[in-house]
Amino acid sequence: MAENLVEIRNLVKEFPIKGGVFQRQVASVKAVADVDLDIPSGQSIGLVGESGCGKTTLGRMLVRLLEPTSGTIKFDGEDITHVKGQKLKRFRRRMQIIFQDPYGSLDPRTQVGASISEGLRLHGVDDKDERQERVKEMLKLVGLKGAHAGRYPHEFSGGQRQRIGIARALILKPDLVVADEPVSALDVSVQSQVLNLLKDLQAELDLTLLFVAHNLAVVEHISDQVAVMYLGRIVEINDRESLYRKPLHPYTEALLSAIPIPDPDRPKNRQILSGEIPSPLNPPTGCHFHPRCPIAVEGICDVEVPALLAPEEDGYRRAACHLRTGAQQHLDPRPVEP
Repeated sequence: MAENLVEIRNLVKEFPIKGGVFQRQVASVKAVADVDLDIPSGQSIGLVGESGCGKTTLGRMLVRLLEPTSGTIKFDGEDITHVKGQKLKRFRRRMQIIFQDPYGSLDPRTQVGASISEGLRLHGVDDKDERQERVKEMLKLVGLKGAHAGRYPHEFSGGQRQRIGIARALILKPDLVVADEPVSALDVSVQSQVLNLLKDLQAELDLTLLFVAHNLAVVEHISDQVAVMYLGRIVEINDRESLYRKPLHPYTEALLSAIPIPDPDRPKNRQILSGEIPSPLNPPTGCHFHPRCPIAVEGICDVEVPALLAPEEDGYRRAACHLRTGAQQHLDPRPVEP
């Protein structure tokens, strides 16, 4: 297995908007814009950002539920960007997804045991007894009972249904799991249980995990590295400890300041961003964050698209910010028209 199980380069996804009598394309939503991301084998990468920033779209492209507009996705050293048919089926056995809504992702008319075992049947496990045995083992692994296989989704709580979704994703023993906000629809008391379960299963099964979330407090618990997205672009990649101790990008600072502190005596240094979130139909020029950024410089941030670079004194943490990485030293501010 390659050192990086997944390597994403220049990945773009645009959704066309059609209008008029002939339904011609009149615009496009730029959901993911020129993303580079490496996911090392056996590690957990947190992908965070506001709703609508492209996190789920990126995760679904990774498991090939969505077709990329351009760019490349390499899985274990092989380019899977446009593979189809049996070759894609072979790769899909090694990569699975846990959906956000545990009830909506399950067929309400199908027993959960049949839902979990469907992947085994599609990938050539024809022995019914073997499938049933493996389903029972997987249910026990996620904290349920083997007898639960004969029940229907409506007979379970939200947390139990998400455990069933996890069992279905892991039944084929994949190498990569994309967890698309798996705890956002659950009660706070249940979230920690599911997070601990995912963390234990990752260690036990040697999983590589892409954990999509909008809550940085949740990501801190489970991730080795954290990638922060804003309006389709990754603006910072950092190891967990460094990101929470000393973030590089101003947007990451704002997200961290929004985490509730369960201590009324501690001062709250909340950073309130000005302005509205730009539309992905018409994103700003230059750095997408510059209209809301407290440190933006006219003539640079609104003109040049910042590359994802490491600061000059730091070789591994990266941010897409002209000022924080020292990239502005190599740029001359362009005159701003009155």
